Amino acid sequence: MKQIQSIKPSEEISGGHWSRRHFLQTAALATGAAVTGFPSLLRSAETTKKINVAHIGFGGMGKGRLTEMLGCKANIIALCDVDENQFPAARQIIAKAAFKPKEYVDFREMLEKEKDLDAVVITTPDHWHAPITTAALKAGKHVFCEKPLTHTISEARAVRKLVKKYPNQVTQMGNQGSASPNLRRGIEVIQGGALGQIHEVHCWAPASGIHPGLATPSVGDPIPNGLHWDGWLGVAPARLYKKGYYHPANWRNWYDFGSGTMGDWGCHALNLPFHALKLDYAKRIYANGELAGLPTYSGKNHIRFEFDRRGNLDPVTVHWYDVGAKPADGVVPAELLAQLGELPETGVLILGENGWTYGEAHSSSDYVMLKGDKKMSGIQKHEATQNIPVSLPRVHNHVAEWVDACTGGPATFSSFETGGHLTEIALSGVVALRTQKTLEWNGEKMRSENAPEADQYIQAHYRHDWKL
Repeated sequence: MKQIQSIKPSEEISGGHWSRRHFLQTAALATGAAVTGFPSLLRSAETTKKINVAHIGFGGMGKGRLTEMLGCKANIIALCDVDENQFPAARQIIAKAAFKPKEYVDFREMLEKEKDLDAVVITTPDHWHAPITTAALKAGKHVFCEKPLTHTISEARAVRKLVKKYPNQVTQMGNQGSASPNLRRGIEVIQGGALGQIHEVHCWAPASGIHPGLATPSVGDPIPNGLHWDGWLGVAPARLYKKGYYHPANWRNWYDFGSGTMGDWGCHALNLPFHALKLDYAKRIYANGELAGLPTYSGKNHIRFEFDRRGNLDPVTVHWYDVGAKPADGVVPAELLAQLGELPETGVLILGENGWTYGEAHSSSDYVMLKGDKKMSGIQKHEATQNIPVSLPRVHNHVAEWVDACTGGPATFSSFETGGHLTEIALSGVVALRTQKTLEWNGEKMRSENAPEADQYIQAHYRHDWKL
């Protein structure tokens, strides 16, 4: 295992001394040559009005974002992935488009060579989010990055500080439910006072491919042709490649690369309460789960965030359940259970003095029921809420909102300041889960006042031999 370094919250995110040239040399040794791609087509007068975008990472979300981008005011001029086996599917998605992007295995080479690049979309494993975001921002690009914004709390804070230096660069975190009209209406209805004071929120999510209790393999497998494994690891601790354990898709299970189900779903399910209830930082975080303390995410997890009073809003407790855990009997209203039959895989239930709202994790607020109602109503149709004004813009989708903002449109809903704060809240729950303690949490200072051992999970730890 190579030596690692700790990235402190006051520092801009950086690596060590692992050069881009060395990366390309090892990539060439692995496959014969680094991918340099195809010549760009000449852009017409019509397309010069569009932004030039590069996509980095083509797993499941990467393919989805690439498909969404085709309907936006954008030219896709570059594709990048450390696994060359991902390129054919990406090529097929854009096969009928009027552009033919260059292909790269190293995002640093791409940022250096693509002089006409305006913006990047990052859909890599979580441990790469902050390093690539940092490099792209410093290179003067607009950035769209998947949720969670970063792998650790310290990285989220560093990115939030960094974007303040680049006020003209548009950012958006990829928690796509932010574009849901039901979510935005839920914010308006709750902040309009329809539910009265809210003291309790319950959010739950599925396992997301998590397999608790796995130990790090001590024996590796041959690295597939086209996969630049050391480039995939990047800033993360070095380890052997093991088929089916990390790449593709299973990296979320491992704390070195992801944050389990909370990292996958937290910025979705916590999105509505974060905005509607003006959540800042929890003052106390309780967590327990099965098979904790291992390199992989635990199971049957229950995390409880306790938030103090915020202005005229009463204290509120937010409960999180995942990987087999759900709210206890008696928590979910009987009317909702009668309607649903059984709880779906994801849910966000907000209980107020005068009623409740419920929705799945992306839309977050599909139904509302107020005191005296005989049945549930759609969040946008309840008669008693019709006088609450529409104050938030409605958009086609999350990606289009970002592209529109890049081309002079309204600001994004989930900028890196907003998305970074939400990420910090979600990841503070992961810190509590990993310590298995009730944390007296100081969110402003990013530390637990009663558990100094939590610091190892708050800070980012990068390999010394990697350089951006």
